[in-house]
Amino acid sequence: MSHAAPSPIVDSHCHLDFPDFDGEHDALIDRARAAGVTRMVTICTRLRQEPQVRALAERFDGVFYAAGTHPMSAADEPMVTVDQLVALSAHPKFVGIGETGLDYHYTADSAARQAESLAVHIEAARQTGLPLIIHSRDADDDMARILTAEHRAGAFSCVMHCFTSGAALAQTALDLGFYLSMSGIAAFPRSADLRAIFAAAPVDRILVETDSPYLAPPPHRGKRNEPAYVAKTAALVAEVFGMDYPQFAARTSANFDRLFPKAASGPTA
Repeated sequence: MSHAAPSPIVDSHCHLDFPDFDGEHDALIDRARAAGVTRMVTICTRLRQEPQVRALAERFDGVFYAAGTHPMSAADEPMVTVDQLVALSAHPKFVGIGETGLDYHYTADSAARQAESLAVHIEAARQTGLPLIIHSRDADDDMARILTAEHRAGAFSCVMHCFTSGAALAQTALDLGFYLSMSGIAAFPRSADLRAIFAAAPVDRILVETDSPYLAPPPHRGKRNEPAYVAKTAALVAEVFGMDYPQFAARTSANFDRLFPKAASGPTA
């Protein structure tokens, strides 16, 4: 008995280079493809690891990559330069700038350096035309202020990755034309308030991601996450938008193509 192929979907944010996946990449990609995950973006969080992340993108069809300095690493990594990021963007599979942003939950003491790093990434996004990938935690007011001022100074595109912030920051991001990405957190039973924020957003500004190896959705919560599970998250959150899974998978994939044109699937029959 044959089964219909699963609806194609994109994992817009994962970390395939993390040691959690060492030695498993072939099986990991096979499981993702079996779940319908046709494309994924693996994110480099420290520029010195960019060669390993790039190698993964070069090795697998449908795997793209982005690079930047994660805000939690801003204090102990060399300050990135615009020229470095622009140079990386020449690679055909380099599709985004970051992740960058502000994290005051764990690393509030380096707030000034995080903001300096964020400004560099924003300028690289402007110059390359590639989307900025933002991590924001416990920094809603500063993040809204910086993104608004910077966008006024020169437009850029952006996704608020693994969005878990408040309604005000969500509205600021949407007003600037940015996208919000849903991780497994949005599928947790206690995340009703977060789901309400997403439900108030236009569905054409929504992406889905795993942020794997972190934040596995139910029923895998607390275990290692992986790109295949983006389909589980999407199946659980599609109802937020009054959609079934195939509709939501298609819509978020189209949204991804619009925001990440270098990773777009191209014309389909």
